[in-house]
Amino acid sequence: MTLKFEELRVLQAAEGIADAVWRQVAQWNAFARDTVGSQTVRATDSIGANIAEAFGRFHFGEKLNFLYYARGSLFETKYWLNRASVRGLVPANQAQEYASQLSDLARQLNTFAADLKTQRRGASTSSTPTVRESPPEYIVGGADDPTPPLITAEYLAWLASVPNP
Repeated sequence: MTLKFEELRVLQAAEGIADAVWRQVAQWNAFARDTVGSQTVRATDSIGANIAEAFGRFHFGEKLNFLYYARGSLFETKYWLNRASVRGLVPANQAQEYASQLSDLARQLNTFAADLKTQRRGASTSSTPTVRESPPEYIVGGADDPTPPLITAEYLAWLASVPNP
C-alpha cells in the first residue's frame, strides 16, 4: 500500500502546529499581524509545504534538500515565536509549548532525512548489475627501457638561440 503525503505523521505534526499558530496570530491587532504575525505564519506554513514538496520529488538529493528547507523554516518559526513572546503577543507558557512541539517535529524531520539517506545507500548497493570499465594499466619503463626526457639538450639549445622580444 502506497502512503499518501497527507498520511505522513511528520506532515500532520507540521500542519497541527501551523494551524495552532494561525489561530493565535489571527487574534492579534493589525500591526502585530502585519509585522511579526505574517512572518510567523509564513515560516510555520513553510515547514509543512517543504515536507510535502520533498514527498513529491523523485531524487533523494532533492527530497533531502526540501527536508532541510523545512528544518530551516522550523528554526525560523522558533525565532518568530520567541519575538512574539518577548513582545507580549504570545504568553510565555504557550510559546514554550510551541517550542516543545517544534523540537519534536525537528526530531521527526531528522529521522525522516536519515531514513531517506539509508534508502539511498540501499538503492546504490542494490543487486542491479553495474557496467564498469577495467582500470587502465600503467606501465613504467624499466632500466633497459629508459623514459625519454621531457626536455632534450637539443631543445634547450634551440630555446637559448631564440631572441628575446
